[in-house]
Order: sequence, then structure tokens, then C-alpha cells
Amino acid sequence: MNLNFEESKKIWLKIALFLLAIALIVEFFPRQNRFNYTFNVGKPWHYELITAAFDFPIYKDPKQLKIEQDSVLRQYTPYFRVNASLQSTKIEELERSSSMILSMATPYRQYIRNQFEYVYSKGIMRVDDYEKMKKDKVQMVAVVQNNVATTVPLAEIFTVKTAYEYILAHTTGGLSSRVLQSCNLNGYLTDNLVYDVSVSEQVRNEILRAVSQTEGIVQAGERVIDKGDIVTESSYRVLTSLQIAMNKMQGAVTQSWIVLLGEILIVTGLMTLLFLYILMFRRREIFARFKNILFIVMMIVLIVGCAFAVISFTSFSIYLVPFALLPVMICTFFDSRSALFAHIITVLMVSFVVRSSQFEFVVLQIAVGMTVITSLRDLTQRSQLVQTAGLIFVTYSVGYLGVSLVQDHNFEKILWVRFLLFGINALLLLFAYAFIYIVEKSFGFLSNVTLIELSNINSPLMIRFSEQAPGTFQHSLQVSNLATEAAQKINANTLLVRTGALYHDIGKMAAPSYFTENQVGGVNPLVSLPDEAAAKIVINHVTEGIRIATKNKLPRQIIQFIRMHHGKGKVRYFYQRFCTQFPAASPNDEAFTYPGPNPRTKETALLMMADAVEAASRSLTEYSEESISCLVERIVQTQINEGAFRDAPITLRDIETVKAVFKDKLRNIYHSRIVYPVTSETNA
Repeated sequence: MNLNFEESKKIWLKIALFLLAIALIVEFFPRQNRFNYTFNVGKPWHYELITAAFDFPIYKDPKQLKIEQDSVLRQYTPYFRVNASLQSTKIEELERSSSMILSMATPYRQYIRNQFEYVYSKGIMRVDDYEKMKKDKVQMVAVVQNNVATTVPLAEIFTVKTAYEYILAHTTGGLSSRVLQSCNLNGYLTDNLVYDVSVSEQVRNEILRAVSQTEGIVQAGERVIDKGDIVTESSYRVLTSLQIAMNKMQGAVTQSWIVLLGEILIVTGLMTLLFLYILMFRRREIFARFKNILFIVMMIVLIVGCAFAVISFTSFSIYLVPFALLPVMICTFFDSRSALFAHIITVLMVSFVVRSSQFEFVVLQIAVGMTVITSLRDLTQRSQLVQTAGLIFVTYSVGYLGVSLVQDHNFEKILWVRFLLFGINALLLLFAYAFIYIVEKSFGFLSNVTLIELSNINSPLMIRFSEQAPGTFQHSLQVSNLATEAAQKINANTLLVRTGALYHDIGKMAAPSYFTENQVGGVNPLVSLPDEAAAKIVINHVTEGIRIATKNKLPRQIIQFIRMHHGKGKVRYFYQRFCTQFPAASPNDEAFTYPGPNPRTKETALLMMADAVEAASRSLTEYSEESISCLVERIVQTQINEGAFRDAPITLRDIETVKAVFKDKLRNIYHSRIVYPVTSETNA
């Protein structure tokens, strides 16, 4: 296959796009939690046999470990350091500053001093620290003074409040508590025990380290669990221990490179299959335009990225990811075969990291993709999305129920919460309608829903068309009917042909009186004009049509029908009239030729034939089967001889089918009324 520089450049650009997509998908692959299994106590193991590839410890059950740790922590003694200088400072402040105490007799002053010395010697603790010790059920604390630790019962330690209450409660004869209260003693009581965080935590950690977190070891080659085994409490601890051990090994360089290589091979292989499929089987429909490939690749990367994000960063089920959105979008803008191919490739890539049963996941997602393609072959109404969402829920539910019964052999092990997830997944598909609109505007695509909206003859543009150029409007309706019926016979896009035919002649709105179908009384102003000027006016309806279509924001695909419906053909009447009138002159072919280009799709070629045949059929003087057949054959053969369909993917067999449809349709339109013979009975 010989390719010029520009074609080669475009192909390499598309290859680069696929390589970028491969790099992004590989980058999205989860780098954590390589132990991709979901298991619960009492449930059967749905996966393959697992054998230990290396030695790993069996970690104790977290609840049992907590009980053992709480048990040894009863021996834990927190450490508090005594602020020795605080005691003498506060007592001196009391004796020096309190006028009431200064006026007391010496025995009373000595009593108060002794009481202060007592409570300070026992230790005064901050209320917050004291409450924390009680909450942690601490019985003894270690009081450190002069680097010597003394174990003291917590009950013997004071707070400022209990120390003050103690002094008031132990008054001596002649010294009442009322007198002591007036001395403002609590102003000289403060905590002198400071919690030693570092020493206390060090002691606590040493006690906890003494408790072993494991209760055995699994040796390399030892059987862990086999498919069909029920996950018991014991096997659950072994599996979770294996998961912890494998996660700890994620940093190993050798393993990471091996896994990365596998990911690259998988993604590259699957994306290469998609590239070859588009190149070989959808070269003209998809591969020809970069935007088409960009959209499909973008959708795959988007769905895969969402799935990997759910697996890596959330605890949500993978069944919340709307995988059905991919076939919906591709089927809407392209075809069902490409949609299913892309969907299967996406599902296979995600299945390698899915946490649930891979077999179950692949079966359900492929079944859902088939359901979407079957129900949305032609998306023309919003209600179809609602129906499809319901069918997706049914497919998920029935598929999951069937797989579960086959694997588990009873109803008790079915996870009924899955049906709620399936319902949410189906509801998410309803957002596809808005997504279709966004994609249409962003990529310039055209959906069947938009085509139906455009083919509404009650739209403002169509109403204006019917008022300004009524004859041309009727001609467009007839061409639309002819082309639509022919499109059905040759598997062309009927909605696209129908809509393109309605708009193909809107340029005649700019000067409707110059076209015979809009003229009244048989007066044709073009006849009196020079041939080149008349041809220019006729040709100009294509340019005006493009201008009007652009102004009214019609899609690019519809504008192509306006641009190509005459191709590079000539304004034959005025060209031949010029040649007849001036046989010696050489005509300026460009002045009599439409700007083109010639039709490049099956649909635009079909419109060119229908337009020419319908217009010519109006000039027939006799509408017999023979005259209609000769007309259709002559017009279509002339177009073929001029090479009008050379760039369109339409076969001779398709053209023969189209001609047969045109003949049959025109016979039905222009059929002659049967004249019954007059009899005497009739006259009577």
C-alpha cells in the first residue's frame, strides 16, 4: 500500500494516540493491594488454589490481640516527675502574703504548714491527667524525685480540689474550717506532678512489644485455600496475613518490574487488536477521521480510569461503574459491532484487577454490553434509554443469580445487596442522554436523536423554507421520500438521507423565483439572461445553501449534502444552449460547473440520484412504465459516465437496487387513473 507523506503522517498520529492511551491505562493500573480477592467468613472461596510462594507469619485476630494487650497493660505504670522547688515556694508565699495566717498563733501556722507539706509530699496532679489515669484504669503511678522512682497508688495522689478539701477536713482544735476558708488556701495549691510523656510511652511500648502479634507461620509451598473451600475463622486469618505480607512486598523492585511488564503486554495487545479492527473493518467510517478514533480511545480510557479509581481509592463495588455507557456512546455515533468490540476490550483490561470473581465480572459485563447493543441499535427516542436501563438491571440480576447458583449451589450465599448496586448502575445510564449532547457539540458528531429533531418540518427553518420556496419545499419532500426508501434497501443511513434531502435545496430560498418549481404562470426570468449569468444564479443556490445552513448551525454532515448533491456536474440546460447558440465558441466550463465535490458517502450519492430523477420526472409528458424506466436509466447512467460516484463507497449492485426503487416509487406517484368503458347500464 503506497502512502504519500500526508497519509503516513495521519496514520502515525493515530498510532501515537493509541500509544498515549496505552501509557495512560498502564499508569492507571492499581499499584496497591495486589491481593485482588474478596472473601468473607462462612462464604466459599470462588478463586483458584492458592499456595504460599514464600514464608509469612499468621497474624492474630485483632480482637484477640486487643484483649491480650489490655491484659498486659494492667501492669503499666505511667511516670510523673516532681517539681521539688514548687512546694517550698508556695508555702513561703502563703506565710508571707496571707495577713490572716500572719495574725494566727504559732501552733496554727505550724499546722497549716505541716498540712501543705503533706499534700505536696503526696503529690498534686493536674485534673486532666488524673481523669485520664482513672479512665485508663491505672492503679499505680511512678513518682520520680531526684532520679528515684517510687510507685504510689493513684488513690493517694491529690488534685488541687481534693488537697484543699483534705486540709479543711483535718482541722485541729480551735482552728475551724471557716477560718481556713477565709485564708484563701486554694490560691497557694498547684499541681507539682508533671506527666513524663517520653518515659511513659517508652515503658508502654515495651510492654506491648512483649505481646506477640503472630501465632504461627505458613511455609513456602504450603496450601492456603482451594476453590470451593469455606472460609473459616482460621483460614480468614491466614488469608489476611498473606494479604499483609504481599502488600509489604510491593516495594520490591524485581516484582514491580515484572508486574509492570505484564500490564504493558496486556494493554498493548488489547489496544492493538482494537487498532487493527478499526483499520481493517472500519477504515472509511471511523479510521478516516482522527476525531472518531480520539473519541473511542477517550471513552475507553475514561471507563478504565473510573474502574481503576474505584478499585484503588474507594471501598465501593466495581458494579457501580457504568460500563454500559461505553457501548451506548459508540453505538449511538458509529455502529454496534465497533461498540461491542471496544466494550469487550475494556472489560478484559479491567478484569485483571477486579476484586470480585473475574469470571462473574466478565460474564455479566459482556452480557450487559450485548443487551445495550440489542436494545439501542437505533437511538431515536429518550424512552429507549429508560427501557435499556431496565434491561441492564434485569441482565445484571439474572446473570448474577445464575452465576451464583452455579458456583454456590444454594440461595443462602447470594449477596442480595448486589441487586441494589445493579439498580444504581442502571440509573447512572440515564445520564448518557446529556453526555450524548455534550459529545455531539464537542466532536461534531451526529446522533439519530438530532437527525429526528432536524427532520421536523415544523421547525422554524423548515416553515420559512415552505413559505419562501413552496415548490422547492415540495420537491425536497419528494426527494426525501425517494431517497429514504432506497436507503433502506441498500443498508444506508435512512435518517441521515432523509434529513439531508430535506435541506439540500434550502439555498433556493435566496432567489426562489429563478427556479421553475416556484414559478407561477410559466414565466422563467432565467431564459432572458445570458447563459453564463443564468448558470451562475442556478449554481449559487449551493453556495447560498451552505451559508444559510451555517447561519442556522446545521451539522457538518447535513451541510455535506448541500455541497455534494450536484457534485461537479454541469448546469446542463444552459451549457447545451450556449453550445447550440455559439457552436464556434469554446465555452468556459468552470462557469457552468458546480463547485462540488462529488459525493463521498453512500448517502450523498443516493441523494444526487434521487434529486436528479425527481426533478426530471416533472418534465415527462407521459407517465408510463416505459417512460419512467427510461428516464431513471438515462439520468443515473449519465451520472455514472461522468464519474459522479467515483469517490463514493456505493457498488453497481447498490445502484441497480436504487434504480429499481426509484422506478417503482415514481410509478406509484404518477400512476394513471383507469378509464372504465361506458355501458348502457352505466348511462342508465
